[in-house]
Amino acid sequence: MDTDSYKTILKPSEETLFKEKGSKFFGYAFPVLNEDDVKGYLEELKKKHHSARHFCYAYQIGVEDIQYRANDDGEPNNSAGLPIYGQIQSFEVTNILIVSVRYFGGTKLGVGGLISAYKTSAQITLEASEIIEKTIDIHFQLNFQYDLMNAVMRIIKEKNLTIIRQKLELACEYVISIRKNEAQIIFDIFNNLYKVDIKELES
Repeated sequence: MDTDSYKTILKPSEETLFKEKGSKFFGYAFPVLNEDDVKGYLEELKKKHHSARHFCYAYQIGVEDIQYRANDDGEPNNSAGLPIYGQIQSFEVTNILIVSVRYFGGTKLGVGGLISAYKTSAQITLEASEIIEKTIDIHFQLNFQYDLMNAVMRIIKEKNLTIIRQKLELACEYVISIRKNEAQIIFDIFNNLYKVDIKELES
């Protein structure tokens, strides 16, 4: 895999169902960018499954600076959240939340059985998700006078760069998006172009 790309999901997965000895495990995957997103999806699921016993989940957020959490939600320690997180790692996805909602079926599964059930629930949920690859992009701001517009546009077209926003007033301001691997080359091209001011924006 390229160092400047990562895998994630574009939209929530289809609901999946895994059954084990009468217990039902409903699996869900959601795209998330922060802990508020995680809380929001968990609240939605708790409304939907108000009689379920356990809402076990794991999430991973970030691309270069990774944050993750695994939660057993009342199941024995490390029998639910970590097996779910293991599948996030196995599928190499990030910015994702996976929740397995369990309805107890009357027969105890034991720790080994739980680990296996939550792992399987997460796995079939990921298999039902549409996993996409995204690039890690760097954003640059370009400031220049109108007489340089043609030269700047030519580079943007040649290098297939994306203009995210533009402000054309007394002078021109473009914000462009570039794959991380190509960022230095593009920076140098614009930096060497007489009178184009280029700076990297905090992402």
